[in-house]
Amino acid sequence: MQPQRQPQTSPAVQTGAVQTGAVQTGAVHTGAVHTGVVHTSAVPLPGFTDPVADAQQAFRLALQAMAAPGRVHTLEPTCAVPAGFAPALTALLLTLADTDTPLWLPPDSSAQALAFVRFHCASPLVDLPLAARFVAVPAGARAPALTDLDAGQPDYPDRSATLILEVESLEQGQAVTLRGPGIRDTQTLRAAVPEGFWREWRHNHARFPLGVDLFLTCGARFCALPRTAIVEE
Repeated sequence: MQPQRQPQTSPAVQTGAVQTGAVQTGAVHTGAVHTGVVHTSAVPLPGFTDPVADAQQAFRLALQAMAAPGRVHTLEPTCAVPAGFAPALTALLLTLADTDTPLWLPPDSSAQALAFVRFHCASPLVDLPLAARFVAVPAGARAPALTDLDAGQPDYPDRSATLILEVESLEQGQAVTLRGPGIRDTQTLRAAVPEGFWREWRHNHARFPLGVDLFLTCGARFCALPRTAIVEE
């Protein structure tokens, strides 16, 4: 998983499943500030109000989430939220996706969401999840199987996919116990993931050092599970 690359930025320094480094330094969009408001037109909507500060804040939270699997964070972005997306999912895409990270979105994604990511992220949109570095699944869309995503190669396990999955709740799903690096003893997570997802995750973990990393989002809240996270039901 990589941060968004932009001009006039410092070199990237890899930290765990996330790479620190560049954030956007372009001009700030003018006009009204939209915070967590869903819009419906097909015209590209405003990105971060303060591209540098907002992207840095979101990236720090993403790093913290990967470093402490299962711990829930709140991310209230100062950007517009296109139809079908949610605030945390939108902010993570703005922060992490760029021209070097192919992106997969569900085929029925709104025209506004497609215009938003094309304009602000400039990520190549791909038809197959296996070809994507980021796979974003908004609420109500069907997530591809983890085995259908790029798990990396033995020589380059870091060149794998990251799944950003919107769920209905991070507190009202089946309780699972997390163990592994970044977790002191255990961490309980109650995310409302699709049926059979944790079974897929155990298979994903077994492929380490290969595997997929995960962000679970719900509105403005999110948590992360790197491939090192052990899930016990």
